[in-house]
Amino acid sequence: MVSVAEDHLLGLNPDARLVMYGQELNAESYAICKADMLIKGQDIANIIFGNTLSADGLIGKVFDYMLSNPPFGVEWKKIEVIIRKEFLEHGYNGRFGPGLPRVGDGSLLFLLHLISKMRPARDGGSRFGIVLNGSPLFTGGAGSGESEIRRYVLENDLVEAIIGLPTDMFYNTGISTYVWIVSNRKPAARKGKVQLIDASRFWQKMRKSLGSKRKELSPAHIEDITRLFGEFREETRDGVPVSRIFKNEAFGYRTITVERPERDADGKIVVGQKGKGKGKPVPDSSLRDTENVPLSEDVEAYFKREVLPHAPDARIDHEKTKVGYEIPFNRHFYIFQPPRPLDEIDAELKACTDRILDMIGGLTK
Repeated sequence: MVSVAEDHLLGLNPDARLVMYGQELNAESYAICKADMLIKGQDIANIIFGNTLSADGLIGKVFDYMLSNPPFGVEWKKIEVIIRKEFLEHGYNGRFGPGLPRVGDGSLLFLLHLISKMRPARDGGSRFGIVLNGSPLFTGGAGSGESEIRRYVLENDLVEAIIGLPTDMFYNTGISTYVWIVSNRKPAARKGKVQLIDASRFWQKMRKSLGSKRKELSPAHIEDITRLFGEFREETRDGVPVSRIFKNEAFGYRTITVERPERDADGKIVVGQKGKGKGKPVPDSSLRDTENVPLSEDVEAYFKREVLPHAPDARIDHEKTKVGYEIPFNRHFYIFQPPRPLDEIDAELKACTDRILDMIGGLTK
């Protein structure tokens, strides 16, 4: 990735002054990288061996552009002590201030690592691309580590675009993947907004599969995706959207806790007898529920419209309200396909049943 990126940039600007850096955990990949760069006459002094998350080999460095393809859904239990120590001791002065994802999936730790390496906007800013699986888009409810990380990047207006790629694009997995384009130097037109591009239909079949990799992007597909990103506008093809633009707050919501009072055998509301709850209705934990209210909507108006008609005795416990963020990528590109008419389905079932009866009749002759 490093050497190909250098070749590409020099192709765009032969006079560009480039200094390449990188870090790799896998010993074989590390050796291949350095060997490839040596053959091409590139400087290998800044290619570091080691775990990016637990042993940052580029402390204090910031960069103009970055690329990363971290392992999907990697568990970080073996380095949990180191990561949590940095989180607790350094907070936002370290790499993981916004929060920590669940131990079973460290994808968002790599995202935070790259964010910590961005050149400050006052010094020219930075942009990077990182390939992630689908879980960082929506895993974790309001208040979770994943949600807090999404909240941080969206409220700080760092996400330019997310591009959904086809399945079967990588050697070791066939899952859907997404490219996040992150920048702290957004142009004026992109400020406060996120572009979602569905490129899942942009692929051609490979002549020979390589493990799970059966599809690839042609140069025309890459050019098309690049154009969609560059033009920064919504676009639909054959009635199906391929590019959509949203305000950052469109991905935020408040999780409200809805309480209903406990009642005695006679149906009367039970009232607290001591403490802060004295004289107040005692909430019935078995009837407790939560609702997700979009940030763009008034909580009280939502509550009156969606909850009170069904539970007139309900109330909101505002002390338990949490703000969350998720990016339901597929939902924004979903096109409802109405089911076939019932008479058409019935006719098809009858034809199938008649064929089976005819076959059974043939066996009894």
